[in-house]
Amino acid sequence: MRCITVPATEEDPIPVIEFVEEQLSPYDCSRKALYQIEIAIEEIFVNIVRYSGLPADDGVEICCEVLEDPLRMTLRFRDGGTPFDPLAAGDPDISPEALEAREGGLGIFMVKQMMDSVSYAYEDGKNTLTLLKSLG
Repeated sequence: MRCITVPATEEDPIPVIEFVEEQLSPYDCSRKALYQIEIAIEEIFVNIVRYSGLPADDGVEICCEVLEDPLRMTLRFRDGGTPFDPLAAGDPDISPEALEAREGGLGIFMVKQMMDSVSYAYEDGKNTLTLLKSLG
């Protein structure tokens, strides 16, 4: 598993996306899976930076591991911000009426739909959100 730490002051997910793409480059990852991973990274990273309450000099640790047979990826986000389980609220109402009235709040729902699994834990004073995605 390879990891990077990105400053919590920057909402730009590009360094994280580039890091993950570098980890995936030796593998035959489907374009659809890569696109879904990029969307998930943007949703999660930006939300951590905006809402976690991390001090400006703290960072978000992102770890990526590619597993073979079957080809899949584990992506882990860790931060020392305020404990928050984004999975606890359950899925939002996505009826046309509710969507019309809603302002935001669909990011984690989209991530859950695109990834094979999403899990949360608060361990050692850190929020840990782990994604698993098939790359085929």
